[in-house]
Amino acid sequence: MAAAPRLTRRICGLVAMLTLATLARVVAAAPVTLGEFDGLKKSVTLPNGQRIAFVELGDPSGRPVVLIHGIFDSSRAWLPVVPYLSTHDRLILVDSRGHGQSAKPECCYALIDFAYDIKLLMDSLQLSRADLVGHSLGSFITQTFAEQWPERTRRIVLLSSSGGERPCVAHKKPAVTVADMIAEIKKLKEPIDPDSPFMMNWFASPAPLDPEFLRRERRDAAGIPLAVWLAIATQATPTIAVQNPALRRLTMPALLLWGSADPFFGTEARHTLRTALPHAEAKVYQGLGHNFFQQDPESTGQAINSFLDRGS
Repeated sequence: MAAAPRLTRRICGLVAMLTLATLARVVAAAPVTLGEFDGLKKSVTLPNGQRIAFVELGDPSGRPVVLIHGIFDSSRAWLPVVPYLSTHDRLILVDSRGHGQSAKPECCYALIDFAYDIKLLMDSLQLSRADLVGHSLGSFITQTFAEQWPERTRRIVLLSSSGGERPCVAHKKPAVTVADMIAEIKKLKEPIDPDSPFMMNWFASPAPLDPEFLRRERRDAAGIPLAVWLAIATQATPTIAVQNPALRRLTMPALLLWGSADPFFGTEARHTLRTALPHAEAKVYQGLGHNFFQQDPESTGQAINSFLDRGS
């Protein structure tokens, strides 16, 4: 008869352990606040001398997923979609060089420079292979990484991306071109006012977003030296407008996501990328813009999770 109480205690103990594990998963899945996110950032100095800041979320032993933000943004850009990404994954949200809390050298800002930082960061974190998710400039960094180190790339997700413009093919001009962007940046004066009309327009959203989130986005972007703004714009973006024949060499699974109202990457951009990556899955979010993943984070998170999970 004495065994029964012991068995009961063991069962109760197991239930308690399971309850704690469940609570831990709930906590891990909870949205990260703006204040918490900034406090989670850590940095590493890479062998090339670059100091790169990043935030790790999710399961430290899970499948590594590297998320790379767009131009003049930071890892915080992913915060709206983070609550909808899998808690089973090890999410690594990177501040690209020149952005966020990473170092801001006067040079070098070609796509290969950004991609090499990601490669060295993965080395530092002892990641032999990872999924890469990139938005806008981050999508082109992802393309370049996958071209240079395909053996380190499991799957790629390209948000608001392009395969470049086809030469000698007439097409509708995007609402905003690279030349337009560079011309506006050249009008800026230091110190950059985070609440100036330019910055308000740059971080404007057609869908409601947390004003404090947008304020912090503008503040971080205004903290980038004007010389670095110009270096990034003139060194990284011109190659984006040129059709990239190397994309055809990418054989890893790919997911392509756009907003139909994207002023930068419209019908021609979607066509060239789909043509270059005919095996890729694609989805267009109707009525949403360049930062559609912030405007519809739940659907975007579900699409990314479903795609990455199919490769498990």
